[in-house]
Amino acid sequence: MTVRTGIVLDDVSRAIIEQLQEDGRRPYARIATAVGLSEAAVRQRVQRLLDAGIIQIVGVTDPMQVGFARQAMVGIRTRGDTRKVADALAAFDEVDYVVVTAGSLDVLVEVVCEDDDRLLDTISRIRDVDGVESTETFVYLGLRKQTYAWGTRRPEPPVAADV
Repeated sequence: MTVRTGIVLDDVSRAIIEQLQEDGRRPYARIATAVGLSEAAVRQRVQRLLDAGIIQIVGVTDPMQVGFARQAMVGIRTRGDTRKVADALAAFDEVDYVVVTAGSLDVLVEVVCEDDDRLLDTISRIRDVDGVESTETFVYLGLRKQTYAWGTRRPEPPVAADV
């Protein structure tokens, strides 16, 4: 599969990504054994994937465990250039996810805050952004699934229609 970077993800690169998704601190030597390459070859492939922006290796925290008791998804309807609104929202410290969408909402942002007061303040600041028409807030009550394993799942080829 060719991605926007022009880099082709072969089965070995996908296997390396899967190894890192299981444990981002997994030693290159162990990955090399699992995928059948030398440690140096794995190190080079990982660096190319990082440089191309295909992967990031980060520590993912549980917001509740580090003092952020309130999370919400905020749906936003905009007027004018939706991308400018999305870029302005991306600058908020409390916002960790921004996506421009199609449908009844123009932008979705995930907000992570210490408490309800901070959430209310953040929503008020979102509403003050030039181009924000309205918001709808979805407060998280419980997380049931969060995974990043889709990164190596192969997309299904389109099904040919019978004509």
